[in-house]
Amino acid sequence: MSDHSFELKGSLFPLSVLYCQDFSVAGLRSQLQQKLAQAPGFFLQAPVVINVENASQIPDFIAIKQLFIELQLVLVGVCGASSELKKAAHQAGLAALQLSKNTKAEPAKTVAPAPAPAPAPVVPVENKLIEQNIRSGQQIYVKGADLIIKGTVGAGAEVIADGNIHIYGSLRGKAIAGASGDSSKKIYCYNMQPELISIAGNYWLSESLQGEFWGKSACISLQDGQLVLAELF
Repeated sequence: MSDHSFELKGSLFPLSVLYCQDFSVAGLRSQLQQKLAQAPGFFLQAPVVINVENASQIPDFIAIKQLFIELQLVLVGVCGASSELKKAAHQAGLAALQLSKNTKAEPAKTVAPAPAPAPAPVVPVENKLIEQNIRSGQQIYVKGADLIIKGTVGAGAEVIADGNIHIYGSLRGKAIAGASGDSSKKIYCYNMQPELISIAGNYWLSESLQGEFWGKSACISLQDGQLVLAELF
């Protein structure tokens, strides 16, 4: 009889892919600290892969690993590496991953989406309605349903839902929809000024959102692995 008490199975998990030009420890420290300051809770202990496709020389992977530990990030490995870079990464205890042909070099804002979960029996779940403002430091999470907020999500607040997120007010904090990996979910808000938005693991920080929809009503969705903004009405 086979022993099922120990099994090794293949699986996929969302990983943040870091694109950069400066692979020095000092350069990475400066850039990462800026990103972490924008959304510290979101990146805490986040697994990261560095794209080294544009590396002109072999980075000091051991020193970079130590930097990630200091910043409370988990460096899993590298992608886009030549055979020489793969060897150096392996010697530092890092994985060398295959770079997807569809991956686009968008600095520090694209996360590979998790695979869609297998269909499960439909169980009615009641959406959560909150009729008040969400203040800085508060976190709301709704499992398996939509989150509806009749108020403002303040800077430093975080709202998370496995379903869609509807905000009938200003969004100034973080909004994370499709938290369980469902890429069909959306974020709707009447005044978009967020620190971060995310759908199924794909995220943008505020600096990537300050365009024509900033401060306006908007709908955020995920199409072909990329976040898309559109008018709400």
